[in-house]
Amino acid sequence: MKILIIEDEPGIYNFLNEGLQEEGYSVTIASDGISGIEKYKSSSPDLILLDWMLPGMHGIDVCKEIRKIDRTIPILFLTAKDTVRETIDGLRAGANDYIKKPFSFEELLERIKIHFRNRLEDEMLTLGDIIINKSSYQVLYKNEKISLTQREFALLEFMIRNKGKICTRDEIIHKVWNINFEYDTGVIDVFINSLRRKLHMDKDNGNIKTVRGVGYIANDQR
Repeated sequence: MKILIIEDEPGIYNFLNEGLQEEGYSVTIASDGISGIEKYKSSSPDLILLDWMLPGMHGIDVCKEIRKIDRTIPILFLTAKDTVRETIDGLRAGANDYIKKPFSFEELLERIKIHFRNRLEDEMLTLGDIIINKSSYQVLYKNEKISLTQREFALLEFMIRNKGKICTRDEIIHKVWNINFEYDTGVIDVFINSLRRKLHMDKDNGNIKTVRGVGYIANDQR
């Protein structure tokens, strides 16, 4: 995992760099806001540690610029600020978390691990032997790559996120197709049949079962 540190105090970024590399992370450092954005674009990090006060560009503005590009990367503010107002400002700018200086490395490390774990869980979804990766739009069935259309992928993701719950045809057409008026929901049957064919399911013995007259339900067990 790659971490970008945007921090202007050498004592802090050297300390973090050494500790994080010992933990097995790849680290990139930027000492001001503008170069921080440039290094974010060039290094494609998995998480950002962002100082609140930076030369040239405020940390909040750096956060806002990065959020215009990427809505999912975890951003943790490193800050000496500790007021409710400033915390709210940071969260509204798009930060996921903040840690107050001075901080223990052990606490920061645990925060980092939590955010990596949350991001991984959000990106990887499973249904029986099916695994989907949201960020890469990759689908695997028993380690075999399966090619899905964008709509098929969205439908499969919706069914997985609602495992164990009956999804009505009207609900699917509204949530997956974004259609809020009367529409022929028979199109869903076509896409479900395509998913079943590609994912080696049959109608009565698969991870997505038909609830007659209502809709569909997904379960890990076939």
